[in-house]
Amino acid sequence: MPNEEEALVLDYLPKGRPNSFKSEPIAQIIGKQFFSLLEVVPKADADLKVMETVYVGKDERAKIDFIKRRVKYEQLTSTAVAELEKAIEKIVVEDTPRFLDFFNSAGPITLRRHQLELLPGMGKKHMQDILKERLKKPFESFDDLVSRIKLLPAPLKTLVKRIMLELEDDTLNHYLFARPPVKERHFQQKRY
Repeated sequence: MPNEEEALVLDYLPKGRPNSFKSEPIAQIIGKQFFSLLEVVPKADADLKVMETVYVGKDERAKIDFIKRRVKYEQLTSTAVAELEKAIEKIVVEDTPRFLDFFNSAGPITLRRHQLELLPGMGKKHMQDILKERLKKPFESFDDLVSRIKLLPAPLKTLVKRIMLELEDDTLNHYLFARPPVKERHFQQKRY
């Protein structure tokens, strides 16, 4: 699976975590493509700001020394948790065509369930209305979507809620936008 190229800074701890064994500066970030929650070590001369976009791809990085690990929602700092929803909204707004394309091309998961139904506040009626309308003409903006579908919840807020749910709940069966969490391996001890 491809890696993140860019990310938004959620929190920057120049002196590291207070309870950490090694005091190195760290930052918690969210990837713009797969919403991966990552902990990174910035370069020595880097000064990161919350909500700043940083490059984390394979090429030379200007501000990030290395990616330390992928973290779960529960491992985020309180500042990172507070900034998370705003960061997701910013990512969706900056890449609106990608998320609008979801409404224009989402398909069924099973015979009885559709991807659109996984969005909060979206039921069978909304799903059927969206499917009918997109056959006539693809949606061109979130405003176009709202004007053509009666009583549709705000698409931007709905997308943000779904992405938040995918980051908070690691027991979901279907992930539409975020990279599924890494399953922890449990090793059995051999009895001798």
